[in-house]
Amino acid sequence: MVSTGWGVVGLGWVARDHVLPAVAADPHARLVGVCDRDPAALDDVPADLATTDLDVLLDARPDAVYVATPNHAHLPVVRAVAAAGVPVLCEKPMAHTVEDARAMVDAVDAAGDVLVATAFDQRFHPAHRRIAELVADGRLGTVTAVRIVYGCWLPPTWTPPHSRDGGNWRVDTALAGGGAAIDLAPHGLDLAGTLLGEDVTSLTAVTRRRVHPYADPAADDGAVLVGATDTGTLFSAHVSFALPDTLPRRRLEVVGTRGQLVAEDTLGQVAGGSLTFLDATTGAAEAVVFDPDGPFERQVAAFGAAVRGEVPWPYPLARDLALHRLLLNALEAPCP
Repeated sequence: MVSTGWGVVGLGWVARDHVLPAVAADPHARLVGVCDRDPAALDDVPADLATTDLDVLLDARPDAVYVATPNHAHLPVVRAVAAAGVPVLCEKPMAHTVEDARAMVDAVDAAGDVLVATAFDQRFHPAHRRIAELVADGRLGTVTAVRIVYGCWLPPTWTPPHSRDGGNWRVDTALAGGGAAIDLAPHGLDLAGTLLGEDVTSLTAVTRRRVHPYADPAADDGAVLVGATDTGTLFSAHVSFALPDTLPRRRLEVVGTRGQLVAEDTLGQVAGGSLTFLDATTGAAEAVVFDPDGPFERQVAAFGAAVRGEVPWPYPLARDLALHRLLLNALEAPCP
């Protein structure tokens, strides 16, 4: 079978700890280059794979490029890679603003027939895939609500693993577009639609900065989002950078008239967690078994298969833009 040659742009902790291992784990993938504008970030990358110049990476003729730069840098990288005719898998959120996200879609349209997608790894967690199957099979009856708690502890002094400069761009609105809400809420919005087969179309958000005195006064450390799909399934998400890691902080519930699915510790970048079905008639709890694969490994394998033409990619970039616009419009609305 033909393998997919991957290039990676932006060697932060997500790329280093999750993307590169996922490429290495895929028997149908190989790494052809890594690009980061900071030479120090490339110190432990083999010299024949490392570059600070995107054009040099593209000269290596990758079959696909994973973009893992800070949010504000997504657009120029995706535009350049797509213009070169190379498929792109870009980290969420699409961009730090709606305008950049819209410009990304326009750039992809101008590039012609090139696959560009947003990297929502939670779509691929085996527990979440199992939930989608059970929802589609009618196991829950009529689904009435999706409820999410997704948080972590991210104080001003936090630095990403392997950071060379000690900075945390996720709480710099010029780079990220916000704080906890724009970093964590996109996962929940995308995941709700993936599980239900229909997206959230109305959304209200309340953001707060109550715990962490970030240098950027506009960066929130928590938010609550409430919305619904067109058919009336309710959506709620509490996302937080002020939730201690020792407390329960990653929970997904899908509630229906015949039962409820509860996923604990599945939200995040790694494999594992648990999934339980609660029967609405008897109250009995049943453990639901799912595969042990990690979400990044499955995501890289799925995108590689789409690049090779083996399977279609089921998540249109226009859909990602609509959800991105929905979220940012909600975050920019005056808080009640």
